[in-house]
Amino acid sequence: MTGPAHHRPGRDRRIETVLPAAGRPRPAEVRTVAVVGGGIAGLAAATALAERGVRVILHEARPVLGGRLAGWPTTLADGTTVTMSRGFHAFFRQYYNLRGLLRRVDPELRCLTPLPDYPLRHADGIRDGFARVPRTPPWSALGFVARSPAFRRGDLLRMNPVAALDLVDVRVPRIYRRLDAVSATAFLDAIGFPAAARHLAFEVFSRSFFCDPGELSAAEMALMFHIYFLGSAEGLLFDVVREPFPVALWEPLAARLAGMGAELRVSSPVDEVVPCGRGAVEVRCRGERRRYDGVVLALDTAGLRRLAGGSPGLGTAEWRARIAALRTAPPFLVSRLWLDRPPGPDAPGFLGTSGFGRLDNVSVLDRWEGEAARWAAAHGGSVVELHAYAVPPDADRDLEQRRLVAELHRVHPHTRRARIVDARHEWHDDCPLFPVGGYEARPTVRTPHPAVVLAGDLVRADLPVALMERAATTGFLAANTLLERWGVRGHTLWTVPRRGRTAALRALHRLADHRRGLRG
Repeated sequence: MTGPAHHRPGRDRRIETVLPAAGRPRPAEVRTVAVVGGGIAGLAAATALAERGVRVILHEARPVLGGRLAGWPTTLADGTTVTMSRGFHAFFRQYYNLRGLLRRVDPELRCLTPLPDYPLRHADGIRDGFARVPRTPPWSALGFVARSPAFRRGDLLRMNPVAALDLVDVRVPRIYRRLDAVSATAFLDAIGFPAAARHLAFEVFSRSFFCDPGELSAAEMALMFHIYFLGSAEGLLFDVVREPFPVALWEPLAARLAGMGAELRVSSPVDEVVPCGRGAVEVRCRGERRRYDGVVLALDTAGLRRLAGGSPGLGTAEWRARIAALRTAPPFLVSRLWLDRPPGPDAPGFLGTSGFGRLDNVSVLDRWEGEAARWAAAHGGSVVELHAYAVPPDADRDLEQRRLVAELHRVHPHTRRARIVDARHEWHDDCPLFPVGGYEARPTVRTPHPAVVLAGDLVRADLPVALMERAATTGFLAANTLLERWGVRGHTLWTVPRRGRTAALRALHRLADHRRGLRG
């Protein structure tokens, strides 16, 4: 990866390097690529290509860049103009490639600030956190169990250790062959994981995929635990942005792309992609037709379905059918409240919740975001954000919004006395679903046409990455795929270890498999 290559991507000594194919530093002739989608994946692909001298035209259908991390101005009832977004995102230290993208414009990542803990709270009073848990496996798991009140005496004795061994030796794609046919809920049932710990650990994490664990592939959940807990020494603490997403991330990156000659077109949806002769691809946008040497489709699930459905010459009929069958996760709600008083002295900047109706987490933005802190200081109040994932599609949205505020009052009782100066409620249903048995049909970076590649968190990477890191990683992989086609060296990437960290546990896993008659 170009940029600050001297910077170690993380603290884990077992970080794995993913090297690109060898090649020349730049194309032998002028190459042009259309990147369709201006979220993390599209911006990563555009950056990687532009850094190698490729002429990039990026099309984003919305009026702003950033995808699910976009931000836009809104005026509150008090006359203040603030930035609204789709809400809180955690930048984990394992997000090596996403952080590498951000280092292009901010080598020290001053745009991010750490939160002191990842606290979890259940409605029955149980509280957990990760600030004092060791970061290196297996001590991380042992330390969490030893410190967590969610693990009661005798819980470990009632668990099925053989079934749990799949969590300690996760390898991609093998883990999908083993567990993709099982739901996360069924897998936890087979382990006999204690109910209290399941609520605070597994379900809080699995719902970060915007999905009920009864629908989520157990392989995806196992991969998630490998990335964040059992396979990485980075720990579960994370960073957040110091300022709203546009100011902190996308405006500086857009300026850098423009400086490298990239053209960024917002409010520019692509209507059709048409493969042409000699490997060229035509992109049709609002009546304009232009030929390119390559196209990166970095769209969300609905956008990719729509474009593939409107491009009958793209790929094969079987490939288009697989794209058409992709599903999105249920709707989710982000409610941001501007309050006339703070939520109480004990309210952390972020809190994961379980057992409080549909409320999945609470953020107090003014504890860590500059714009929110300035509003709170000027008004003696606070900016609080509530998330609810996997809301039933037929739910009464007004009722769900009111219920979420009521749950906030249970979590932070001081807010009962607060007046809501203004509120914004964002409903979306565009996150990919990773259902039981869905792995084999999931699209990969490569498509039937060598000049057309995919990127995004819906795309199979066959690396231990997820969520925002999967988006960034597949963006770089898409660019590398096109660069390799033209004999150009791509960008070096990194991942957490691609197998279980502990040799003894891997040996136990192999022995258990042998006795059960299972193979890789």
